[in-house]
Amino acid sequence: MAFIIVLMLVGILLILAEILLVPGIGVAGILGIASLGGSCFYAFREFGPEAGTVVTVINVVLIVLLTVYVLRAKTWKKLALDTNIDSKVNIFDENALAVGDRGKTMTRLGPMGTAVFRGTRYEVISLEGVIDPAVDVEVVLMEDNKIYVKPASEDF
Repeated sequence: MAFIIVLMLVGILLILAEILLVPGIGVAGILGIASLGGSCFYAFREFGPEAGTVVTVINVVLIVLLTVYVLRAKTWKKLALDTNIDSKVNIFDENALAVGDRGKTMTRLGPMGTAVFRGTRYEVISLEGVIDPAVDVEVVLMEDNKIYVKPASEDF
């Protein structure tokens, strides 16, 4: 009878580990179900139909109680990511920057990076491949909150 109880406890612990530690249908869940099934099988085989039925009912009740506990407890709130992202990506005033404005790259544009225009940092995209840091660039196109730049050429 001790073997049946050990199989039941191992099965419940493995299923609990599957639910909380390694989510998905994996080895722990399959072994837990196999252990519970083995306890039922062993009880039917060694102690007859009455004991087998009792073990099966106990297994079902334990699984139902475990499921209710996991769903009702604050377990999922402890595991869930509860943060807010307040950052914004390149939301800029269209009047603050225009096509033809010149600035300087702060980072390497390969093809994306950061450039400064009139003291304000913007995320920009290079139209002409990789641009090194500290290179003068010119805004060529602005669409969908994206700023496209190319190296500035000197006009004489």
